[in-house]
This record gives sequence, structure tokens and C-alpha cells, in this order.
Amino acid sequence: MIKTIHAVRIFQPVPVCLIHLISIPVTNTSVNPAGSISQAIFAGDWALAQLWLFIVIPVAGAIVAGMVYKFLKGK
Repeated sequence: MIKTIHAVRIFQPVPVCLIHLISIPVTNTSVNPAGSISQAIFAGDWALAQLWLFIVIPVAGAIVAGMVYKFLKGK
């Protein structure tokens, strides 16, 4: 159990670091959904048309993660 906790502490920041180093400069990815929503409201037009992604995709990801967890746990 202790080794797993240490591994999580080491590898948890890696995806966030990669997002900041690669995804933000290349595609202007937003890491903060609240910031994306506020900017979409001010930008209007095309930004509002894409706003649904920032709301629907995290919810869909949580649902899929729950289903995968149940499948892996066998319950």
C-alpha cells in the first residue's frame, strides 16, 4: 500500500505537466473549465458553439470511468 501511494505522488503531476508543456502552446487548451466558460461568454459566436464540450465531456468521462471501475472490480 505504501509503495502505491508513493507511485501516485510521483506520477500524478505528469499528465498536468504534459498538458502545460505540450497541449496549451499547441492548441490553446484550457485546464480550468470555469475559465473556459467565462471566456466563451465574452468571445461569443464560435466559442459559445463549442462550450457544450466543456460541460458534457467531463460528465461522460466520469460515467465511463465508473463503468470501467465496476467492470475491473467484478461487481
